[in-house]
Amino acid sequence: MQPIDFTRAKQEGKGFQFPGDFEITAVGSASADLPARVPQLLEQAGLKVLHESVRHRHSGGGNFVSVTVSFRCENREQYEAAHVALRESPDIRYTL
Repeated sequence: MQPIDFTRAKQEGKGFQFPGDFEITAVGSASADLPARVPQLLEQAGLKVLHESVRHRHSGGGNFVSVTVSFRCENREQYEAAHVALRESPDIRYTL
């Protein structure tokens, strides 16, 4: 597999364009109040959360919940920081 050439992708208008609004989804325990926690964790990481965008969905068995939130990013480092901030939480299994 070849590495992604981000320079070429940017020139072709593909890939992430900063600054911009991005969406992140965190999946974790349904008992952890993630619809409230995910925006808090993103704000603690210094990101501007678009609170009106927060939505969640429970798994079929009710044990897990996915929470999707939009946030404002000025650069790739902030985008990556969002994933790191959420993945550091023991209640979050993974992010998308």
